[in-house]
Amino acid sequence: MINIVLPVDFGDKTDQLVDGAIKFAKQLNGRIYLIHVAPSDIGFAIGDMGFQYFPEVEANEIREELVQLNKLEQRIIAHDIDCEHLLKQGLAKDIILEYAKAKNADYIVMGSHGRSGIYDVFVGSLTKGLTKSSNIPVLVLPIHD
Repeated sequence: MINIVLPVDFGDKTDQLVDGAIKFAKQLNGRIYLIHVAPSDIGFAIGDMGFQYFPEVEANEIREELVQLNKLEQRIIAHDIDCEHLLKQGLAKDIILEYAKAKNADYIVMGSHGRSGIYDVFVGSLTKGLTKSSNIPVLVLPIHD
């Protein structure tokens, strides 16, 4: 079975990315490993008092992201594709690469919005970082309106 790591950010194009990954997984008899990397600074705010940390904000955000991740996992499973997920905080590129290695991934699937000719905007800085650092093939799916 082919192992596919699918990082998601819950942006407006996530559904299109998941649809593309489902199609890819079906063609290859693949298993999808969903991952969402939340920033480490979710609960921090800057105000008149400087930096402040609000743990309840962080806990609520993480809880909501986990609900979204569970929904995506169930959607993938409904297409008869094995799926599991991970939500972790930290530096996205490093965590995704560690997860891909731990899951013996054959592919990492990312999306590209293609909004301009500038490479970082076209591909995205995370996708660019992964393609430069990964020993695992990174499949970039075009995600357009």
